[in-house]
Amino acid sequence: MDLKALRNLSYGLYIVCSKKGDNWSGQIANTVMQITSDPATIAVSINKENLTSDYIKDSKVFTVSILNQEVPMETIGHFGFKTGKEIDKFKDLDFETGTTGAPLLKDNIIAWLEAEVLDSLEIGTHTIFVGKIINAEIIGEGEPLTYAYYHQVKKGKAPKTAPTYQPEEEKPEEKESKPDPQTGGDKYRCTVCGYIYDPLEGDPDNGVSPGTSFNDIPDDWVCPICGADKDAFEPEG
Repeated sequence: MDLKALRNLSYGLYIVCSKKGDNWSGQIANTVMQITSDPATIAVSINKENLTSDYIKDSKVFTVSILNQEVPMETIGHFGFKTGKEIDKFKDLDFETGTTGAPLLKDNIIAWLEAEVLDSLEIGTHTIFVGKIINAEIIGEGEPLTYAYYHQVKKGKAPKTAPTYQPEEEKPEEKESKPDPQTGGDKYRCTVCGYIYDPLEGDPDNGVSPGTSFNDIPDDWVCPICGADKDAFEPEG
């Protein structure tokens, strides 16, 4: 059986949010789909380990913010590779609360959907929540971000809690390449989220000046997208 056949299914990329009391939670999700048109219902698959799953079960509401292709990888990393159990994901973000009281993001968003849970189904590691649409708005322009575009153009990866996650195949060992004197060294890719460190650009926001080779980055530096340690990087072939 070749499970890579599943990669031919089409998906989008969204930020699904919910609430629990006065607290909010949000995460990246790629399995959001319309179920019926009258009444208008949608379904979303959320990993049971994620905080958002607990919040949806508690409040019986969720929102979907539909991303456009221009969304920064930092936003995807923030909602897809970090947990609300450790950080406040909504600090300093531009958002508002909708009819449900759950967050609706504004930047790089095409449209909003708000839903009340009608039913749920437990499937292994995930829960499928079916919700009735109680509000929907178009707030921006652009092309919706598809999962294929995220992988092929943005070079992103799926977290292990994603319903479509598949382990990466081991690559054959590559010959050691010589550093490029114009860029300060080779590019390195984060094996967790796919972020590429380019010595030519550095990471000024985190104290790494342009022209700094990967080997010269401080050992306590972490991936600016997902927060993975330096050890999680490998040379970009």
